[in-house]
Amino acid sequence: MRHLVLALLALSFLKASAFDPAALSIEQLKNGIENQHPAYFYYLAKKLFAAGQKDDAVFWFYAGQLRYRVYLAVNKDKLDPSGDPAVFSALSEEIGRPINEYAFGDIPQLAKTIDAVIAWDQSHNNALTPHAEHKSQYDQIVSGLTQMRDQVLQQADSIRKTRTPLPNRPRPRRSVGSQRRLNAATQDLWFFRLALIGWGPS
Repeated sequence: MRHLVLALLALSFLKASAFDPAALSIEQLKNGIENQHPAYFYYLAKKLFAAGQKDDAVFWFYAGQLRYRVYLAVNKDKLDPSGDPAVFSALSEEIGRPINEYAFGDIPQLAKTIDAVIAWDQSHNNALTPHAEHKSQYDQIVSGLTQMRDQVLQQADSIRKTRTPLPNRPRPRRSVGSQRRLNAATQDLWFFRLALIGWGPS
């Protein structure tokens, strides 16, 4: 229920802006996205994921996470908690959860995507939080992202075991509901671990 309320808040917040990103096409969202509010990255990721372009969706989701976290860090003393902080939480949960469930299925590819996200961010302008003016916040967020990358690489086998049966040990039959609860619990565990190093949905 909490995440549903946050999602509705996010939608109303974004529709109150000049353009509703949910109404834009993939190409419209991509056009000049480096100068857009970080929420645009999330909606681009959502549309790509729905279109079957899932690896691209992972890239733009993490690019959005990086830029939104920098934006929140830079403006932490100015923002209304019911505004951007709530939108960030809602989008990270509602859009990020299925994307992360897919991304964590291929840890080496996720690590490569994270490196590509960092390289893209450093080579593209950011009109909201320019790199040169907010170097300390960028350094902090990028450090958290690289720590997350390193941690999931180190724990790749453990993550894989939570997602697939062991050889010659078929997964016990479970109802759809119980399997979904198990998947959600596993994902929540990893989100908790990532939050400990300053990354993952808040």
